[in-house]
Amino acid sequence: MSQFKVYQDNYTDATIVSNRFIDEYMKEANDAQLKIYLYLLRMMSAHRPTSVSDIADKFNHTEKDVMRALKYWEKNKLLSLEYDNTKSLCGIRLLDVNSRADSESLSLAPVVSLVEKKPDESGSAYEKPGYTLDELQEFKNSEETSQLLFVAEQYIGRPLSASEIRTILFFSDKLGFSSDLIDYLIQYCVEKGKKDFRYIEKVAISWAEEGITTPGQAARTAKKYDKAVYDIMKALGRTGSPTRTEAEYALKWTKEYGFSPDIIIEACERTVLATDKHRFEYADRILSSWHKGNVRHKADIKRMDDAFARKKAAPRPTAAGQFNQFMHTDYDFDTLEKELLSN
Repeated sequence: MSQFKVYQDNYTDATIVSNRFIDEYMKEANDAQLKIYLYLLRMMSAHRPTSVSDIADKFNHTEKDVMRALKYWEKNKLLSLEYDNTKSLCGIRLLDVNSRADSESLSLAPVVSLVEKKPDESGSAYEKPGYTLDELQEFKNSEETSQLLFVAEQYIGRPLSASEIRTILFFSDKLGFSSDLIDYLIQYCVEKGKKDFRYIEKVAISWAEEGITTPGQAARTAKKYDKAVYDIMKALGRTGSPTRTEAEYALKWTKEYGFSPDIIIEACERTVLATDKHRFEYADRILSSWHKGNVRHKADIKRMDDAFARKKAAPRPTAAGQFNQFMHTDYDFDTLEKELLSN
């Protein structure tokens, strides 16, 4: 792809990250999205041109990863992408974070305009469409909806913003959730200490993808995942309620990596034998390595163990080679233990 210039509406000769960006947007973005957004700020400040391929090379991403990150920020109205008449990306306008947020709170006009898409590597099959002011007003004025919005405000503890009302319309209109299920969804998230609608939306989409249509089904699913978390806690020698970080690790292994319980328990057992500190971090490195190695069954673990044993038994390299091997070995758990225990 050709190079393009990055510029913004309110230029200043410094690389500045808005506090609003840190408070409201940073926590929901993944590593690639954050790196690319901050890099764009830097390039804009230095008046330097860049390109999708340059960004991909700098951060060791694919060009598709870069475009996915750019479209994520465009969807969140923190930048706009500009194309030439050949539909090639030719510019990126960085938008004022503070102006974007203030204007949203004053208007019911659509903030994002997306269409429902087919599932692909970029994630879920569900994305919010843009809703007109008339559509939002009609939704708010419905007797059933007005009651739902009132209940939602009681759960959240404040009046809902235009963006949050739009999200509830999305639950009803595109996900097909009943008012009872939306009520349960918001209650469920709030009871977990989560009032951020971006988090609530992620839970809603995961329920839709699992075919959940009633509060009863949602409750059974939640209980299943809660049990998985406690089983993992027990396997790692932990008692009591999991911390948020521990629960996130457990759900990462079960939901994101898709590991079956026997695979996770195997990693936990190895962790317990190896260390009594930083066990979740240690198990995460094991399971991340297995995920990269496409482990799906215990036989796959043996395959990786055998390959690592052969590699370890090979003639030792020179000092420089040893350093290079250490930097590129994801499966060296002896080294990992020393690293974790030294922290």
